[in-house]
Amino acid sequence: MSEAPTTAAKRSRARKPDPAAPEVRPFRRILLKLSGEALMGSQSFGIDEPVVATIASEIAEVHHLGVEIAIVIGGGNIIRGLAASHRGIDRVTGDNMGMLATVINALALQDALEKRGVATRVQTAIEIRAVAEPVIRRRAIRHLEKGRVVIFAAGTGNPYFTTDSAAALRANEIHADVLLKATRVDGIYTADPRLEPSAELLPEVTYHQVLERDLRVMDAAAISLCRDNGLPIVVFNLERAGNIRRVVSGERVGSIVRKDPAAG
Repeated sequence: MSEAPTTAAKRSRARKPDPAAPEVRPFRRILLKLSGEALMGSQSFGIDEPVVATIASEIAEVHHLGVEIAIVIGGGNIIRGLAASHRGIDRVTGDNMGMLATVINALALQDALEKRGVATRVQTAIEIRAVAEPVIRRRAIRHLEKGRVVIFAAGTGNPYFTTDSAAALRANEIHADVLLKATRVDGIYTADPRLEPSAELLPEVTYHQVLERDLRVMDAAAISLCRDNGLPIVVFNLERAGNIRRVVSGERVGSIVRKDPAAG
């Protein structure tokens, strides 16, 4: 009688990187933060399917390297809670609407990934069991170990917290090696380069510098959570093809936020 396969053997079968992929892979597990605006392309609202398809293809390419991928997605292409509150909607109600918008985006991205052969699970911080799993940390980690992409939707499940804060929270919960913040610019600048052409790119900054200089990489709560747990943040331009792969392959792309090396 043959012996039952060990847990390690099962995991090995479940997670087989593409044999043609490069061996060098400095990041084993990543959390990718996508804005809702990234999904709308040149549109003023909603989801641009060809753009979602392109993003999904880039993620699938990295997945084939054997990297474990979790994603947090925003909902600004549909509605932002803070913006809604400025139009007269109660802030808590607006934030709840924004969290539901992230679920719509997560389902769209899940569909695009699975069309590319990437098994994907959506977990929501607000329970919507008919369409997604609730956020369960151990289950999410197990999905990652089995080679599934996990998309965390509905932010933290609480009003007043941004999806950037959700990204920092989920990245720490799953013990990600890095938080990748996808943007429409090449990294962190001294000012918004779209408004100030003279703004300078900062290849590397510390958490303290981001907070002290109000560089607006992510909100202060997200930066503080990453700082307190030593989680590096890489800010890069999603619109440059292949950038996600370059980052996980060890190339210096965009800007990195981490602790001051002199601090030990």
